[in-house]
Amino acid sequence: MRFIGAGTREGFEYTLHETFWTIPNVITVVRFLLLPVFFWLVADGAYLAAFWVLAVLSATDWVDGYIARRFDQLSVIGQWLDPLADRLSLMIVTITLVVFSVAPLWVVLAVVIPDLVLLLNVVVLFKGSPQLTVSVLGKIRTACLLVGAPLILLARTPQLEDTVLTLTAELVLAAGCLMHIAASIDYLVKAHGKARQLRRRGIRPRDRALWANGAGG
Repeated sequence: MRFIGAGTREGFEYTLHETFWTIPNVITVVRFLLLPVFFWLVADGAYLAAFWVLAVLSATDWVDGYIARRFDQLSVIGQWLDPLADRLSLMIVTITLVVFSVAPLWVVLAVVIPDLVLLLNVVVLFKGSPQLTVSVLGKIRTACLLVGAPLILLARTPQLEDTVLTLTAELVLAAGCLMHIAASIDYLVKAHGKARQLRRRGIRPRDRALWANGAGG
């Protein structure tokens, strides 16, 4: 069974729905709602409970994509809502773990700084999302970060503290952080490349809606 792009139906002509009310979008909203629960549990020192909440939160990132592809529930809103949920989830989770001394400071620096640089660039260039496809590296990066974060919480429980799990969790997080930096650089290069391409066609990057509707030829 494939994990990246799971649920894809080869040769199937997908419908891009205009409605918000699809199962994947509802699952994405649940992901948003779990973030304050996660924050509260970590702040309270309930690391095992926080581990399970984060495990569910992480799983929704795979589940909503699978359902969207398998059951033809792709939507216009989902195209920007799901990546937004990914970015916010990663930022809030890593900041929470560092603020409450669960994870080292370098984790939040490696995640937040590249995201802020990207945000500044796409806002200046496109006044919003440049509508770029998420790369395989980006998907693997997200998986590593959303696996490493629950592991490091589990390693802070009394039964598993100061075991090999701590080192394992930090290694997975480190791999995810390195890939996050690499994926962010790749995304930044592609965003600037798309902006240059649009300008060559006489389209302002900020008018990307025209490009999306086929004005670019």
